[in-house]
Amino acid sequence: MTPEYLTRPEAAAYLTARGLPISKCTLQKYATIGGGPLYRRFGTRALYTATDLDTWAESKLSAPRTSTSECQGV
Repeated sequence: MTPEYLTRPEAAAYLTARGLPISKCTLQKYATIGGGPLYRRFGTRALYTATDLDTWAESKLSAPRTSTSECQGV
């Protein structure tokens, strides 16, 4: 099955709707400096898949915590 591709504004809206607020400008910054979700180019547009966005977002989340003191110095 061919994945659905999301433009950068759509990708930002996708993540934000899932409780992970991010702007299209931040995704642009990550595309420039690295560290962001995987994307593909189609002409001048960056395109993302929901799977790649979900994988990236999960990698950015910390483990569950019960206290702010659990990970001192990390």
